[in-house]
Amino acid sequence: MTQPWWRSAVIYQVYLRSFADANGDGIGDLAGLRSRLGYLAELGVDGIWLNPCYPSPQQDHGYDVADYTDIEPDYGDLAAFDALVADAHDRGLKVLMDLVPNHCSSAHPWFRAALAAGAGAPERARFLFRDGRGKDGELPPNNWRGQFGGSAWSRIIEPDGTPGQWYLHFFDAGQPDFNWRHPDVTALFDEVLRFWFDRGVDGFRIDVAHGLYKHPELPDWADSHSHFNAHAWNQPEVHEVYRRWRRIADEYGPERELTFVGEVWVPTVADLAAYLRPDELPQAFYFDLLQQPWQAGLFRSSIERAFDGIGATGATITWTLANHDVHRTVTRYGIVRPEPYHDSLPEDVSLVRPRGEVDPALGERRARAATVLLLALPGSQYLYQGEELGLPEVLNLPDDARQDPTWTRSGRLDPGRDGCRVPLPWTPQGPNYGFSSVFGSSGGRAMFAPWLPQPDWFAKYAVSEQLQDATSTLSLHRQALSMRRELFPASEAADQSITWVDIPGRDDALAFRRGDITCVVVFGDEALLLPEEWGEVLLASLPPQEGRLAGNAAAWLRVQ
Repeated sequence: MTQPWWRSAVIYQVYLRSFADANGDGIGDLAGLRSRLGYLAELGVDGIWLNPCYPSPQQDHGYDVADYTDIEPDYGDLAAFDALVADAHDRGLKVLMDLVPNHCSSAHPWFRAALAAGAGAPERARFLFRDGRGKDGELPPNNWRGQFGGSAWSRIIEPDGTPGQWYLHFFDAGQPDFNWRHPDVTALFDEVLRFWFDRGVDGFRIDVAHGLYKHPELPDWADSHSHFNAHAWNQPEVHEVYRRWRRIADEYGPERELTFVGEVWVPTVADLAAYLRPDELPQAFYFDLLQQPWQAGLFRSSIERAFDGIGATGATITWTLANHDVHRTVTRYGIVRPEPYHDSLPEDVSLVRPRGEVDPALGERRARAATVLLLALPGSQYLYQGEELGLPEVLNLPDDARQDPTWTRSGRLDPGRDGCRVPLPWTPQGPNYGFSSVFGSSGGRAMFAPWLPQPDWFAKYAVSEQLQDATSTLSLHRQALSMRRELFPASEAADQSITWVDIPGRDDALAFRRGDITCVVVFGDEALLLPEEWGEVLLASLPPQEGRLAGNAAAWLRVQ
């Protein structure tokens, strides 16, 4: 039985600003991405997810949306977008957009109208404006903390020039939260979905999908140090939004097989599974595995939680190990001497952006092994750009180059997310390592430095170099993705099961069987003698020597 494409798809996340620059202005764009679609098709992915490319002041690089039905001029225009979608579809690639429904930009016409209208005006009801506490309203309406640090509230100056109301923004002050209890907000996003579905997109990744609704009374939250504020996240009303959106997607008929994938950060797998009911989201990221350190037991427990909580419901498990908000896997898995963050930061920061002394070579070995593991699991996988190159996090960006609001709002205690967003290296020589395709006299235009500086060591990770090396991390990804299609056909996508295989005496290794394929991962440093009954090695992150799989390596095997 044929399953919907998204149940077994591998989607490549494109951080557009840093992928490829076609006009030499130092900023990635739609034309640059379009010129590299061949690279993505040959890599072997099934589609792309575009980080926000809507008009935006770029205070949070696109997650502050000023217009939901147009394209940021730095990236192109609607004609360029349409051309990209057409070319992607011609190559068999699906296209997902990023939808940001929890908040918009302070430059959005609605918010500008709210500021101009004054306290109590209908225009303010689309957002969460409240009077402050204290004698003169000088204190925030409650104690809620922002995800980027500091208060979740900012006070405005009223049209008459006096200090006035406060508005809620769980992220940067330039990102006011919508009031989802207002019917205009619901209607707006109905229109947005239809606008882009009509242009041919195949689905949306939903930013902060567990957000949207807030407790109607906006009470204080007792644990103000926690990033998960249960008065602001995972409110029961949010599920009706996704039922509504699922109905809109279904209007386009079964032949389109449109999908949504939610960015859902919730306390338990049961909470996550609630978003995946048959009439809600088809997919939601399983972030639990991403947060695990490099330990066999922790990886196995996380995978079991996914199968027990999500796979058992019949929903698709959507796996990922990296994205634009977390340190790259090479760096996370390569930390040999961890260091704590300042105790004023929430504990979960250290899970996704751990700090300490890094061994990049060890980290890359482990990241390669993790990829082999990931691509053997049933379900859908999302790969973040540059992970296929084995790029480490750029940890030593100059302070004056950092642009992530997390850096400034945390008082420069959280390094933020710029280090995983540095523009990609395509060639080892030349300005911008091939990221910008227009140089100096070529076309008579000046070439600008990339929007984030690339370190000198990027040269050895360049795409052109790795394509010529059969042992490179890029070559491993190409081989694994190709073999995955052959060994785990899409017709079996509904099968969400694996069988664990015991490895006596080795609690630092794990193995499981999916169909007739055995996947084994050695998390420790000692090599593992591969049992003959597992069969022949088909793929390995490091070639076995004399029947032994090296430490920090993974392989697929099959009995011939």
